[in-house]
Amino acid sequence: MIVLDGKKTSKDIKAEIAVSVKEIVVKGLRPPHLAAVIVGDDGASLTYVGSKVRACKRVGFESTLIKLPETISENELLKKVKELNNDENIDGYIVQLPLPKHIDSQKILMAVDADKDVDGFHQLTLEKWL
Repeated sequence: MIVLDGKKTSKDIKAEIAVSVKEIVVKGLRPPHLAAVIVGDDGASLTYVGSKVRACKRVGFESTLIKLPETISENELLKKVKELNNDENIDGYIVQLPLPKHIDSQKILMAVDADKDVDGFHQLTLEKWL
């Protein structure tokens, strides 16, 4: 039986990514930019997204954390998603789940541009893997 050291593998992958990002920057290009949208103050979600922001920093990515109030309307959140879809400086993003009960999570996830869908929840992304 082969035992996989997940922590070492993760560390090795992050080191490879950091080297790739440095090569991109040396060529005069901007580093990749990841955004995370979080709605409300769910402690577990804040911890998870915070770890993603720290991971971005370690590998040289730019990152943006977008914190929105739990009271945001579905339409306002859809506008933010559309804004991120159209932002050429954002290469990918996540909308952290769970969303408040008054927001249709599936509607929001399907509004994320499949090319920027870091989580891979968009139907087009799922179809590629099936």
